[in-house]
Amino acid sequence: MKIAGLASNRGRNLRHIADAAPGGAELSVVLTNREQAPVLEAATERRIPTEVVEREGGESRAAHERRIVDRLAGYDFDLVCLDGYMRVLTDAFLDAVPTTLNVHPSLLPAFPGTDAHEQVLDAGVRTTGCTVHVVTEEVDAGPIVTQEPVPVYEGDDADALKDRVLRDAEFTAYPRAVRWFAEDRVTVERDGDDAPVDVTVDGDAGGDFPERRFVSEERAESLRYGENPHQDAALYVDDGCEEASVVDATQLNPGAKGMGYNNYNDADAALNLVKEFDEPAAAVIKHTNPAGCATSDTLADAYDRALRTDAKSAFGGIVALNRTCDADTADAIADSFKEVVVAPGYTDSALDVLREKKNLRVLDVGPLGKGDERFSERFTEKPVVGGRLVQERDRQSPAPDDLEVVTEREPTEAQLETMTFAWKTLKHVKSNGILFATGTETVGVGMGQVSRVDAVTLAAMKAEKDADGKSSEGAVMASDAFFPFPDAIEEAAEAGIEAVIQPGGSVNDEDVIAAADEHDMAMAFTGSRCFRHD
Repeated sequence: MKIAGLASNRGRNLRHIADAAPGGAELSVVLTNREQAPVLEAATERRIPTEVVEREGGESRAAHERRIVDRLAGYDFDLVCLDGYMRVLTDAFLDAVPTTLNVHPSLLPAFPGTDAHEQVLDAGVRTTGCTVHVVTEEVDAGPIVTQEPVPVYEGDDADALKDRVLRDAEFTAYPRAVRWFAEDRVTVERDGDDAPVDVTVDGDAGGDFPERRFVSEERAESLRYGENPHQDAALYVDDGCEEASVVDATQLNPGAKGMGYNNYNDADAALNLVKEFDEPAAAVIKHTNPAGCATSDTLADAYDRALRTDAKSAFGGIVALNRTCDADTADAIADSFKEVVVAPGYTDSALDVLREKKNLRVLDVGPLGKGDERFSERFTEKPVVGGRLVQERDRQSPAPDDLEVVTEREPTEAQLETMTFAWKTLKHVKSNGILFATGTETVGVGMGQVSRVDAVTLAAMKAEKDADGKSSEGAVMASDAFFPFPDAIEEAAEAGIEAVIQPGGSVNDEDVIAAADEHDMAMAFTGSRCFRHD
């Protein structure tokens, strides 16, 4: 895709398009109607040919444009891009060249003309942006190719708004439009005087992932700092979220310090884990990883079993509960230092206990709902430099009947129950993740290792050194991805593991199964992995 760019001043959008080369497009020429236009120097620096065609005194617009067309005739181009080209073009130009695009600094049809930013501020709207449209003889009225919104902030003046619209909207929308043309995803058809241009953008089928996304969130508060004290941070709120969350939680001990970046991050991870279970469940989280998790007949017992997995690591951690916190559970939580406790409610007697801990943040997230009601948010996302990764939430929850037993030894009903518990918990452990469990409680967790066998070694070490009244002897091991070699099974056998749940799918599955059979282990495949990388 070759572009002829026309600008009357600095041509910052043309410079950005030249540098970004969207869809492989490149500028074959930059033409200006001003001898001293700064865009000339910028184009020369980029080795882009330039042309100057000034309008002579008394020369008609059509005559001037015919001279421009003649000058452009020596260049190969498929698209014309205007950037602050301060002339209204006539059919003398538009009929003689390929499709011509312009970018306007508002969301057309609102606020056309040269003073769009002033119009926006005078109107008091809270959202503006830019519009890339096909140029016609009628000013700012051509068919729209794409738009990009920008919020209007309190205290904005025209200069601040102009700069933000340029950098946050035009630098995004104009290259997008060029890329669509370069990828042959836009058709422009002339069809009579009433509808001279028709624009159709055909995107690839994305299922539940749309061609474009807009995210609108309000800043709820500035946080004390980010992950580290030298980093500033803020909390933004999605008012459309219906799922119980720590963002909307009420803090019930107002004398405690406010929530920080790490507190929110860890509390969110803890709450998401206990939402997995229908039974009374408790989890203790440290740096978004489970230090322990358990379900039981009572909340207090579930918390005790979760804590005893690794009480040492649980110091200063986050506690999440999926039932109303009662006094017995509160007494146990208050027995050692915790940063945050999250629950769908508290009894008065539990609050009396927890409020005695002046530095403990007590969050009430409200009802969690039942079954699928607990999960209204379908997607998770992670910002990366230059973009954002979006994926479906990992909602897999295999039942015993979903598992494929691949070893000579069949798992017992109790082991199958433990396998499904371990899998739900393992989904919340950073990869490479290994989890040891007995009954419906964790015994040892090996997380975040670059080697899967090292994760097994870590889980075994934690079970031996830090678990109180627990043992890996006779436990179930869960792995978030397949075992590439039998060495992890050998390591697990030394720790006393008797059953394994893993995805399967390795080219060495037969060797891994053979190792399990050699050690009289039961092994079941889920058929899918549960990586968690952040």
